[in-house]
Amino acid sequence: MQENYITIEDFSKIDLRVGVVKEVEKIPGTRKLLRLIVDLGELGERQLVAGLGDVYSPEDLLGKRIVVVVNLKPKAFKGYLSQGMLLAAGCGKGEVPRILTVDGDVKPGSKVC
Repeated sequence: MQENYITIEDFSKIDLRVGVVKEVEKIPGTRKLLRLIVDLGELGERQLVAGLGDVYSPEDLLGKRIVVVVNLKPKAFKGYLSQGMLLAAGCGKGEVPRILTVDGDVKPGSKVC
């Protein structure tokens, strides 16, 4: 049974948006870190850092529509500031993470509801 419920008010604090991946590169000197530039429409472009370079190549991600947490406090990884977080599934031990993508031609910056 689920015991750590949150309220709808808690959930409504998370700003989830559709982003289109415009640029991707491996971060030099790391095995897994990727630097992504994501178009979030009216919110502009954001840089994200994701530890998925052992699963995805930069070419795999270009042009993908992904789900991004845009109101997460920025954090630096290896000198690169991550200004949000992409969502993925299968992040448990022994699993292969897969980025959550959006079906269809959804406008960048659209709210996820």
